[in-house]
Amino acid sequence: MKLKPSIVLLSMLFAGSIQAAPTFVNGLTLDGSMLDLSGGTTVNNGRVGYFSDIYYDTNRNEWWGLSDRGPGGGTLSYDTRVQRFTLDINQATGAISNFNIVQTVTFKNGNATLNGLAPSSSGVLGNSMDPEGFVVNPKTGNFLVSDEYGPSLREFDRNGNLLRTYTTPANLLPKVGTTVDYNSTPPALTSGREPNRGLEGLAISPDGKYAYAMLQNGTIQDGWSSSSRGEYSRIVKFDTTSGEAVGQYAYKLDNAKQGRGISAIVTINDHEFYVLERNNRGIGVGADLATADKNVYKIDLSGAVDVTNTSLPATGSFAGAVNKSAKIIDLDANTLAALGNKSPEKWEGLAIGPKLQDGSFLVLAGTDNDYSVTQNGTGTQFDVYFRFSDVDPYKSSIQCPLGANSGCFLTSDGVTAASLTADYKLLPGVLHAYKVSASDLAGYTAPVPEPESWAMLMAGLGLIGFAARPRQTK
Repeated sequence: MKLKPSIVLLSMLFAGSIQAAPTFVNGLTLDGSMLDLSGGTTVNNGRVGYFSDIYYDTNRNEWWGLSDRGPGGGTLSYDTRVQRFTLDINQATGAISNFNIVQTVTFKNGNATLNGLAPSSSGVLGNSMDPEGFVVNPKTGNFLVSDEYGPSLREFDRNGNLLRTYTTPANLLPKVGTTVDYNSTPPALTSGREPNRGLEGLAISPDGKYAYAMLQNGTIQDGWSSSSRGEYSRIVKFDTTSGEAVGQYAYKLDNAKQGRGISAIVTINDHEFYVLERNNRGIGVGADLATADKNVYKIDLSGAVDVTNTSLPATGSFAGAVNKSAKIIDLDANTLAALGNKSPEKWEGLAIGPKLQDGSFLVLAGTDNDYSVTQNGTGTQFDVYFRFSDVDPYKSSIQCPLGANSGCFLTSDGVTAASLTADYKLLPGVLHAYKVSASDLAGYTAPVPEPESWAMLMAGLGLIGFAARPRQTK
């Protein structure tokens, strides 16, 4: 892979420096009942699902938070969307405060919305979408969104209108034999992405020429069995001009246990990335609490081989895999008193933010709270309330009819009546702020538009861009 001279120079300058671990600054817990700006007032159309992904647009100084397919788990209608939000950022310390949603963009295909419902026909994806990864192309300003159903990668304008769908590589398409089947599950499903384990992470090269979409786990043919998923996931490199995949790379997970998979990939430069890898333990709706394990690693694609036509091993070494560094951030190492000093289950969003006063960078990590909702076998939904001071907050949680504080019952048996007291809360969204030194991010290249794109961007934004800048404090 050809490296830009500036990246090589920066790497040489910092090669001999000592790298300090990123510093946890502070965290926010965000109200589980918060509504977005769509105009909806119910859990199925308005409640914020928080951070299936986070993206910081350096060119516009904008934060974006992506919600997934909605609170119905694919069984209830939900117009998929992304939220633009602002934060106060202390430029000296990196501390964050005052989260505020300022725009809600719904994804549309003509007059129809891209919906969280699972495909109605097993062989046709249609307008079904389970959004999990989000970036802004610096060349065009358009949104790219990766999805688990397809798995697919779609491009939208800034109003959320679908412009095109990239071509999904054949080996990622879910198939029973030779027939595409979006709703089938293993062992009937014989190849392609595992259900609900599609393109979970998305990154874009600094020049906007390539998008990197990452499967949460490997394909069925990459080591899946009835007892364990394989340890290798795939990073798919797409050409943003043609919309075609031009390479695939193997990423080795720490193990194949406890629902482990990746949740985010973030660009450092044209060959290095951060990857958020996690298990399914911690505080969450339906999750086991013990042994939460959520980490951020730095990876390098420089020496990785193209595995487009290669089946990956279920476990063990693979000589052509991406180079994976030691742990960069342990997301479980720092907890919040508001959560009883326990780790959330679904750390899914990760972004490199703006540079701070001392030259370090803000890195933001966020959680998906699943709308703090569950449903029974007949599709009836219930709010799930937690008392975070309890030893295991989900085991002692209470479920109530949506929006109600009566008619509640214990989650543990689904029968026993329970009173909803003030110490019970909906599961919040969580944001953590980390301060990462310039040496830790040696070679970092922020997304920059092509010169002609930059000129048009500045002309189009005018003074509006300055008015929309997130608030910063000293």
